[in-house]
Amino acid sequence: MSSITGVSVADETPSGGRPPLSGDRAGTGRLGDRIFGGAATGAGVTVIAIVTLIALFLLWQAVPALAKNEANFLTSREWVVAGDNPRFGILELLWTTVVSSIIAMSLAVPVGVCVALFITQYAPRWLSRPAANLVDLLAAVPSIIYGLWGLNTFLPVEKPLEDFIQRWLGWFPLFNSTSISGGTIFFIGIVLAIMVLPIVTALSREVFDQTPVTHKEGALALGATKWEMIRVAVLPFGRPGVISAAMLALGRALGETIAVTFIVSTLARGTDWTWSVFNGGETFASRIANNAAEFDTPQKAGAFIAAGLVLFILTFIVNAIARIVIERRKAFSE
Repeated sequence: MSSITGVSVADETPSGGRPPLSGDRAGTGRLGDRIFGGAATGAGVTVIAIVTLIALFLLWQAVPALAKNEANFLTSREWVVAGDNPRFGILELLWTTVVSSIIAMSLAVPVGVCVALFITQYAPRWLSRPAANLVDLLAAVPSIIYGLWGLNTFLPVEKPLEDFIQRWLGWFPLFNSTSISGGTIFFIGIVLAIMVLPIVTALSREVFDQTPVTHKEGALALGATKWEMIRVAVLPFGRPGVISAAMLALGRALGETIAVTFIVSTLARGTDWTWSVFNGGETFASRIANNAAEFDTPQKAGAFIAAGLVLFILTFIVNAIARIVIERRKAFSE
């Protein structure tokens, strides 16, 4: 080992193989890095703490009402929260919320993905940016506008579609005819699809636009057509992003309140309720909004908070499933 002044060069170099940096503080990094790391950690812990506190509050308020409930909370359709013998259940609310959200996602996700592919892969540059901005403008429309527009303008246009489906598929219980004259679960799903379409389109567009050029050029160089290149390079790379967009949009659809409240406020409730998507009903959010004035006793408030707790758990499960799916696809994206 060579030496100039009697001191080995290796003796002046840290064991890591690099000279010491003036910004190092006993291996802890620069001050700015430590501040940013601490802020990020604090933000994450704060969000987790807030979600945990919300869950604990819902449980604390809902458990006393559930203890007095004389009906099966999960399978009953009754909703009598006053008096000494309350009987309430969420079967109808759960059915309306889940089915309308499934209809919304079945329409919004394919259309959103196709629009995102058109903007990123097919549209010329002069058209792609205005088209993206036009779709994003839908996200700026308030929910109340969607509700009023759907009830007063879109409902007469959509009714013939329901009549057509009932005429040909009315033999199936899911599509049998009902006497509802206003909005239906199917109609709610279409309005929700329009509302969540900007979310699916925007996130899918961003992830498709980040597809490595080498992946696309490699597929084209091997003789793939434009569609084949999209199918083997763009779609697999963007699948985790599309799943994230779909789950985020599903969370929005599950919890939408104002627009759905305007639509379902005209629906008839009672013994004529069926499993048909052309029947009426209320979602968790619209039931709570429509009856907010009844929160005059802890028992009544606890019943509605219990319904809100189910919606909270449902949204949490949806996001957890999305996280699991994304993690499984993360290796491919990387």
